[in-house]
Formats: sequence, C-alpha cells, structure tokens
Amino acid sequence: MSYLENAWYVAAWAEEIAPGQLVPLEILGTRVVLFRRADGTPAALEDACPHRKLPLSMGRLADDAVVCGYHGLTFNAVGTCIAAPTQAAIPPKACVRAFPLAERYGLVWIWMGDPARADPATLIDIPQWGAPDWGYNRGPVMTVDCHYLYVVDNLLDPTHVTWVHPGSFGDAACGAVPIETTSAPGGVTASRWLVDVEPAPFYAKHLKFSGRADRHQHYEMRYPSNAVIKAVFVPAGTGGHGRPLHPDAFLMDSFNFLTPVNARQTRYFWFQLRNFAPDDDAVSREFTDDVRHAFEEDRVILNAVQVGMDSSATPTIDLKNDLASHRFRQTLARMIAAAG
Repeated sequence: MSYLENAWYVAAWAEEIAPGQLVPLEILGTRVVLFRRADGTPAALEDACPHRKLPLSMGRLADDAVVCGYHGLTFNAVGTCIAAPTQAAIPPKACVRAFPLAERYGLVWIWMGDPARADPATLIDIPQWGAPDWGYNRGPVMTVDCHYLYVVDNLLDPTHVTWVHPGSFGDAACGAVPIETTSAPGGVTASRWLVDVEPAPFYAKHLKFSGRADRHQHYEMRYPSNAVIKAVFVPAGTGGHGRPLHPDAFLMDSFNFLTPVNARQTRYFWFQLRNFAPDDDAVSREFTDDVRHAFEEDRVILNAVQVGMDSSATPTIDLKNDLASHRFRQTLARMIAAAG
C-alpha cells in the first residue's frame, strides 16, 4: 500500500528546526530538508539537488536559501534556483519541489501531496489546547522500526493493554470485555466501558476518589494516521454511555501522530492533556516518564511484529479485536486509490 499524500503529517517538534540549521528527514519515502527563514517561519524542500542529486542538507543556508554543497546551485524557500555560480545563466530546469508547512501545537506539519490542497484549517482541532485548567506533558519523538499501519493496528486495539502493559495501562479486567467499533467520515473508534474495576496502576495514584472505578477506553484513529486516545475514570457505578461525568472524573486525552518514514519505519509524536494539576511540573514529568516506559513496551512488540511479518511463510489470522483496524485499513486503501 502507498500513502495518502494529501494530508498533514508531523515532520518535527518545532524546536527540532533550529535557526541556521538544515534538518534532513525522510517522510513517506521521500527525502526532504527543513529549515527556518530569517523571520522564523519554516520551509521544506526536496532534499536532492537536480544536478547530481546530492542532498541539499549537505550544503548550507544563505539567508533564506539553500546552497548545494557540490557546485553552489542555490534554491530559495519555494524551490526556485536563484544562483548557478559555475555558469552564466541558471538552467531552466534547475528547481526543486517545495512542501507546504504549518506550525501548530508545538509541532511542524508537512503536506506531501498537491500544494494547492494544503489547507491548515484541516489540521486536527484540539479544543482544550492552551486551556488554563488542563495540564500538559509530552515526550521526545519515538522511532518504531515497523510499517505505520502496524502501529495503527495497535492504537485501535484496547485489548492489548492487558498483556503488553500489565503494570501501567492494563489489568486483568481489560481482557475479554467486548469492544464497540464505530466508523465516521474522519476515522474509526474502538471503545468500551469497563465497569467496577480496580484502576490501572498508571492512573490510580492520580484519581480524586478512592476505591473501584468505571473506566472508559476510547481509541480513535483519524485518517491517515492521527490517534486520539481518551481515558476516563469515575467512581464505580457512575459511568456508562449517556451519563453525565462525575465531578471527580479523571480525564486524560493522548494525542498520537504517526509519520511514515518508509515501509519499515515510523516516527511517533505524542503529547497528553489532563483535567487536573495544570501547573504541576512534577506530575507532568511523572506522566511523561511513565508513558515513555509504556511506549517502549509497545515498540518492542511492534518491531518484532515487523520482523515476523517479513520472515514468516505462513498466513496471518484475525481476531474480533481487529475489527476497528480492519475497517480503518479498508477505508484508507479506498482513499489512497481514489487519489490516484
């Protein structure tokens, strides 16, 4: 399967694109180089000089242009060649592709498809971003050595937490409770209420109430590769569909952005927002450390899945908990095919 190019993908955390630096990346199998103009706005070009395809990232920045390190061909931020020092005239075909960028939520987003369709208004909307009563934590980008759709499978499967994350996100109560799968134009959601359970270790110490809980798991995957995972804990007996949230409800929304590097590697960006302790740096550090540990458990599994898929000669099977990812993959494949 190829990629859905007419979509926004996270290229980097904003601070990764430092002034005066050329930052090479591979995104959707294409090499790009990112940099900042003098006014601070980011730019992205194909990372290949049209002369002999030397990566432009091996050159240098000169004002708002990139100078190739081979023969000095110089390209501005929209990919136009503005200097060719070795000859009297600029070759008419001397240009490189430029990619639209947008900066939001502390991230730099890139559009790999038709530039005319790159509308920043279509970026994911996060209503609670910047709200003074919501806390925030984030971690560094994680590289996973597998195809991004295997990560999608994982993010649409609430059941895996019982076995992969028994000491953090999961517990024995998570295993066999049925999953409700819903489809919408923007993506697929797998969710379920776990009724009258012991709170999972990751969350228990931060709850405003004691004792057992009702827990809602909401795993939402939006096309092509953005996940919104919502964790809700309320006192036992107060949860369930259509019921108002208890005043002591614990809410944590985790935003996960998958950027395919190529067919066997994915860059994983994430941050979390919570409805308590908005200014508590110690709580933020604790959540970040715990999440990084849990995601490392995922990475071990997913890296091994890629090896298994590459090396096994026997067919795979599906389980009931694969329904959400199966729907997501089917619709995404149709979207890619329709884009031509």
